[in-house]
Amino acid sequence: MNQKLTPSTILLLTVPPLLWAGNAIVGRLVRAAVPPMTLNLLRWTIALAVLLPLGWATLREAGVLDGIRTRWRRYALLGLLGIGMYNSLQYLALQSSTPINVTLVASGMPVWMMLVGRLFYGVAVRTRQVVGALLSIVGVLVVLCRGDVDQLLALRLVAGDLYMILATIAWSFYSWMLLQPRDAPPLRADWAAFLGTQVAFGLLWCGAFAGVEWGLGAQPIAWSWLVAAALVFVAVGPAVLAFALWGAGIRRAGPGIGAFFVNLTPLFTAVLSSAFLGEMPHAYHVLAFLLIVGGIVVSAKR
Repeated sequence: MNQKLTPSTILLLTVPPLLWAGNAIVGRLVRAAVPPMTLNLLRWTIALAVLLPLGWATLREAGVLDGIRTRWRRYALLGLLGIGMYNSLQYLALQSSTPINVTLVASGMPVWMMLVGRLFYGVAVRTRQVVGALLSIVGVLVVLCRGDVDQLLALRLVAGDLYMILATIAWSFYSWMLLQPRDAPPLRADWAAFLGTQVAFGLLWCGAFAGVEWGLGAQPIAWSWLVAAALVFVAVGPAVLAFALWGAGIRRAGPGIGAFFVNLTPLFTAVLSSAFLGEMPHAYHVLAFLLIVGGIVVSAKR
């Protein structure tokens, strides 16, 4: 692992946040045409169709499928948290909250990662991490109260903000589970096979969530070329391509450096929102971003 940031490594770590920002924008654009749970189901169905051919050689290796069957509960839970819950809740959040708010609330992820690690995995917390967490929490609160201090006493929460908080908690558990070395080495070494396994199990959850959505009377998909293009983009770009590039970048630079690039997502979202949605960022968005990134910088220092 090379800690030096070369231009190619910077590109590898910059493109995924741009694609993730695009995912939030597209989810907002098609919110009236595709119900959120259905959008997530279709997205990962297409992604699995792309991933299976890429990872099929590894899945056919001796012992890999047996290991997946033996540890099916692990992959079912990974599929629930990372594929089913996180993405469904994100698209649900975009029904009532803006892409800028959604990605800024998601930038508080390191706080939840720290709390989940301490409470459920016994990972020690340093003083700097606590200070960084407090800064990030303040940044998230700035988003939730829309920059109005008076609203902290009577906080007006949009449903989408709450959904995104739940999504970040789900992703925190998912991330800690990924750190556990319980997978067959060939599977873990092949990003397409590993992600494809999670997606295969996650689709069962996505189908169940979509079924509930349909049962509650969700509107049918309003098909158009825009909707079709949106589905292809969110499946291939933010899912498959971003995952591949991000993994390559992390292998070069390390997760510590990569964490800072994640927080480019709100910045890219703000730019794309103004370009495609006419949703201009406000001063409190800038303040929130600085607080959240400042918290992460403080937490990462040793």
